[in-house]
Amino acid sequence: MQGVYKELAEYLVKAETEKYETQRVTADLKSDLTVEEGYLVQEEIVKMKLAEGRKIIGPKMGLTSRAKMTQMNVDEPIYGYVFDYMLIENGGTVHLSDLIHPKVEAEIAFVIGKDIEGPGITGAQVLAATDYVVPALEIIDSRYENFNFTLPDVVADNASTSRVVLGNSLKKPATMDLDLVGVTMSINGEIKELGAGAAVLGHPANSIAMLANMLAKKGDKIRKGDVILSGAITGAVMLADGDQVVGKFDGFQDVTFKVQA
Repeated sequence: MQGVYKELAEYLVKAETEKYETQRVTADLKSDLTVEEGYLVQEEIVKMKLAEGRKIIGPKMGLTSRAKMTQMNVDEPIYGYVFDYMLIENGGTVHLSDLIHPKVEAEIAFVIGKDIEGPGITGAQVLAATDYVVPALEIIDSRYENFNFTLPDVVADNASTSRVVLGNSLKKPATMDLDLVGVTMSINGEIKELGAGAAVLGHPANSIAMLANMLAKKGDKIRKGDVILSGAITGAVMLADGDQVVGKFDGFQDVTFKVQA
């Protein structure tokens, strides 16, 4: 089976690298792919990128709203990995020519100060192990046609991870009520989405705790120095050439980027 997972990983990485949308892997390549097998494909993608000399910035969480989990019929979120080449500086430019059909959503990122190893990790333990929290805009870009996928598909596709813009303002988590942080995401001066930190499993730290407990199932852990996206506070909005995107987070400086063809 390992050969099949590697083949699927190569299929998805080729779509990402050559920037074209493709059929979901469960459509014709392997119809009975499970979520667990999706993670095995994802692990092959991670191995390929590390072999290319890429570095992991940290994990990211997806499907972190209760409504989304119910919609997808799951009882825990999913995770993927952010790599160094995916980082865009605050105020920088996202080029559509590098991507397929990108969407943007607002998140809070955690800068981890010490290893967090599950099982049984709580949100309070995550906050105690976090050096800083940072506002972020994540650009997701599924490799699948029209963002059409099942849960195993999106897990295999590294949870649609594509680009990330991190803010410049670092805050100690003890100085803020992250569940109460209000967020608006505007494009070209018009508010497109809004929300609060509580949209992420009641509190964004709960998402990081869940990640630690999920990683523990395979003998892995959250590591000191990881920068982890905790999950979307807002809905995802499709990007177009010329867009100016601004994320406003209570208590933080704005996070911005522009979009070019």
